Amino acid sequence: MITFGPMIRVFVATQPIDFRKGVHGLVALVAEGLGGKPYSGDVYVFRSKRSDRLKLLVFDGSGIVLATKWLENGSFAWPPVREGTMLVTGAQLAMLIEGLAEWSRVVPKVTKRPTKVA
Repeated sequence: MITFGPMIRVFVATQPIDFRKGVHGLVALVAEGLGGKPYSGDVYVFRSKRSDRLKLLVFDGSGIVLATKWLENGSFAWPPVREGTMLVTGAQLAMLIEGLAEWSRVVPKVTKRPTKVA
């Protein structure tokens, strides 16, 4: 299982991509097509037309990491196809990668940061 810290930003591209694209093609898509910053450390998730495959793209500080996952049976639960990206939490990403259908219904609990008492 891949896990990310609570401060990580995860963007899911809602439109399917040409899955023949490699690292350079996806970096260009993030920068030019999605208006993102591929070297920021944000995670970008892409879907295939068949909905049974996904690709993750992230800069880890020393290089770009590209991970691909195929489901042997079934399909991933994707948001509706529209323009742009959808911002999700690390927990929602973990559920999406696991193939769980209810990942979009998970709402993160907002906790206030402690304040310094004088």
